[in-house]
Order: sequence, then structure tokens, then C-alpha cells
Amino acid sequence: MKLMIDDAVWGFAEIFSEFGEVITLPGREINRQSLIDCEILIVRSRTKVNSDLLKDTNIKFVGSTVAGLDHIDQTYLYKNNITFVSAQGCNANAVAEYVISAIANLANDFNFDLLSKTLGIIGVGNVGTRLDSKAKQLGINTLLNDPPRQDKEGSNGFVKLDEALSADIVTFHTPLTFSGIHPSHNLLGSHNFNLISEDTILINAARGGIIDENIWENIATKANIIDCWENEPNINSKLQSKAYLATPHIAGHSIDAKFTGSFMIYKELLKFTNNSLNKQIKQLINPAVGIIKENSLHETINSIYSFKDDSIAIKDSTKFENYRRNYPDRYEWGHYQTQYKIPSG
Repeated sequence: MKLMIDDAVWGFAEIFSEFGEVITLPGREINRQSLIDCEILIVRSRTKVNSDLLKDTNIKFVGSTVAGLDHIDQTYLYKNNITFVSAQGCNANAVAEYVISAIANLANDFNFDLLSKTLGIIGVGNVGTRLDSKAKQLGINTLLNDPPRQDKEGSNGFVKLDEALSADIVTFHTPLTFSGIHPSHNLLGSHNFNLISEDTILINAARGGIIDENIWENIATKANIIDCWENEPNINSKLQSKAYLATPHIAGHSIDAKFTGSFMIYKELLKFTNNSLNKQIKQLINPAVGIIKENSLHETINSIYSFKDDSIAIKDSTKFENYRRNYPDRYEWGHYQTQYKIPSG
């Protein structure tokens, strides 16, 4: 059996070699010709998996080790009896930590008390739920907007989008969708950007295209945090230059998240091939516990990992994709013993 794997998939050799011959390419370079003799395809977000890629190949299983789905034509896979699995939720904690880190640094740099702020969380799935928990541990009042969940669960605990947009800090965590009852493309756009004020802190750590960048680049805000962009890696230079933090789609790129994404697909591939779990794979991520002795929230978090360094690294935006592919090792907060109590879970 031959497996084509994006070479950015964490631990591809250690985790997937038992299934057969592993061939790797950068995600953007995987094409139909490279898949002709392969039966298994494992990707991250840079490979568009659709009929153009898979037609006349022998691919029977597609695994995506990231949480997003907008690069996958699931309808085509279903109609052609190709098994598809994804790593939904694998990076949820990493993204929540990114947002809390940004907020903690803003509170320090703009000298405001977190207890006085409201946080509008738009999209309360895997990431939004984690973020809500962490924010509440810090005493931040949250406003939750998630129409699909509200349709299923009722309105208790949720607010309308306009109310969430009125928060001091507004952060987006929805998938990117273009159809259905609640499409998210340009969810913040010409119809409601007037609700964003000069005092709003606006965050996109979800997907490019959820906020209309053509409008955003001309809107005055207190601060912008941007990790997800339209037209990556050719990002909006005007937005980048105005941002408090502009990073190359790495909010979810912790080692923990990458391992979890690979491990989730590994377990699904075991089911597909009727193989047994190799228990040693669970031990692949086992860093030494770090000790942080800082006595404030932002100092503690920055001592673990400073996202400001990621923003500085792509001041020259032509380095966006290379930096993303060669991202520094970053472990999540749970691996550290800290003097200052930081949010958990």
C-alpha cells in the first residue's frame, strides 16, 4: 500500500509507516499525477481535495489532520465511495490559548482590566467552547453567538450576532461556509460592519473570508488580531501593517495539536485497514515539564510562547508560507508549572 502524505503532517514517518510505503510532498505540490499509484492520502490544509485531484486515481481513504474542512470536497468523496476522516477539534485548545495570549498582552499594553471587558465569541464549537471556559476563569464576561447550536439547543446562553458584535473584544471561531441556513462567508461585512467601533478589539483566528477584508482594512478599531487571511499566503498588506498582531495562520500549530491531528487520523486508518493500535505512538509527545516563575498573566504566557515573535517573523509577508512550514516548536500551557495561575482545560 502506498500513502501520499503532506510533509508538514507531524510524525508522518513514525506514525504512518506501518501501513505501507510513505511518499511525501509539500501540500501545495500534491497533484493528480503524484497520486496515481497511491491508495491513501493524508493532508493538512494546503491541498485542495476534489475531483481535479482524485479523478482516475486509486485513492480509497482521505485523512485531513487539521480541523478545517473548506479544502475538502466531501460530496465528491462520498459519491465516489472514498472514506474521509478529519481531525475536528485537534487544535481547539491551541487556538483558545492564542486568543487568551493576545487578550492578555492587549490588557497589559493598553492598561485595561480584564474584569471590565466583554468578549463576544462568534462560533461556539470546539474552539469557542474552550475559549469561553478560559475567559470565564479570568473573570471575563462572555457573549456567545452560535445560530446552529441555538437551533438545536434553544436560545438560553446565546445572544444574537449584533449583540456579540457590540462586545469590547470580538473573536470569530466559525467554519467557512458559503451556503446553508447560516453561511459564514463575510459574516462580518457591509451589512453589519457599522457595529464595530473605534474601541473594538477584533480577532479572526478562524478562516479567511469570514470577515470582509476589503471593508476591514478601512475600519478604525482599537486593535486587530489576525491569524487567518483571505488569499493566503498573499495576505492583505494594509491590514497587516495596521494589526496589533498579524500571524501566518499558526494559532492552532502547537505540537500538541499537530500530534493529536495525526493520531486521530492514525486511529481512523487502523479501523479502515483492520490493524491494531501501536501503543508506543501515544508516547511520541512527552516533553519535559517547564517551570515558569513570572507573577503576571501576560509575562507567564509570553514566557511559555510569545506570539509577537510570529508577527515579527512575517513583517516581510513573502516569508508567510516558509515560516508556517518551519514553525518553531510550541507546547501548550498544560506542560508547564506556573507561579501565576493561568486558565486550564
